[in-house]
Amino acid sequence: MIINILRRGGLGCAALSLVALVSSPAFAYTGEKLAGEAKVTIDQARAIALKAHPGKITDEELERESGGTGLRYSFDIKSGGIVQEVGVDAKTGQLLENAKEGPHPD
Repeated sequence: MIINILRRGGLGCAALSLVALVSSPAFAYTGEKLAGEAKVTIDQARAIALKAHPGKITDEELERESGGTGLRYSFDIKSGGIVQEVGVDAKTGQLLENAKEGPHPD
């Protein structure tokens, strides 16, 4: 596809498409560099979190935090105007937290 655009002289469009593809935030999450230490994938952790509290994930991260094995996925899940913080252990898949987000979210 990009080669065809280049042949037609659309270098600007091709470059813009490539930048949009590479810089897309849909594939990244905060703390992704720690993923090599996790035994549970982000997709598996999302499923666990959404089973514990159905809704729409508005924020997600992988972080070192006390509790469980010390490595956890943290999800903010919005449902009915309330934001719930759900934590999933990144090594065991255990649910660590499922509580209403406080007034000072981290």
